[in-house]
Amino acid sequence: MLFPPGTLQAIADGTLTLAFRRWTEPRVRTGGRQRTAIGVIAFDAIEAVDREDLSESEANAAGFASRDELLAFVDRRTIGTIYRIRLRLEGPDPRVALRESLPDAGQIREITDRLDRLDRASRHGSWTRPVLRLIRDRPGVRAADLAVTFGRERAPFKLDVRKLKELGLTESLNPGYRLSPRGRSVLEALERRPAGAQPRISRRSPA
Repeated sequence: MLFPPGTLQAIADGTLTLAFRRWTEPRVRTGGRQRTAIGVIAFDAIEAVDREDLSESEANAAGFASRDELLAFVDRRTIGTIYRIRLRLEGPDPRVALRESLPDAGQIREITDRLDRLDRASRHGSWTRPVLRLIRDRPGVRAADLAVTFGRERAPFKLDVRKLKELGLTESLNPGYRLSPRGRSVLEALERRPAGAQPRISRRSPA
């Protein structure tokens, strides 16, 4: 779901507890979560409702000044079912704390393994380390301009960066990105040993 900044603030304040959407099928589910600029929003219930049953109090709880204003909003689409979504701010985005935390040696090995798997699964070759280096060297540069560096389209490039963000390695700016403290620490560790190098394992001779 898309939420304007003012709506997000109202959810954070607890003054907005409902949302209404007209969809051909539900786009969120009961018990689902969505990460936003204010933190994680929880969807506690989603129910199909008749247009005639929408009330003034529900309109107010959804941030509308009146029932008529709510009806005008849902009537912008003529096809689909109206859904009432009960929502709340559950808490901060866990990625915020993650990207501030510096990994230990074991975590760096785990992250390196994840990056290696992403590289192996890629159809356009190994990309994780080059993208981390590019973001380090060009913070705040638009995604489209960064993508051109690799001869790639903006949308798939952004999907790749999102995978790094899920690991807590990058954070979004407006525009562009930068490495998080966690990302800088991981990249420094990666650059101290060649990509794909395996940790040296000490083997003892059998007695």
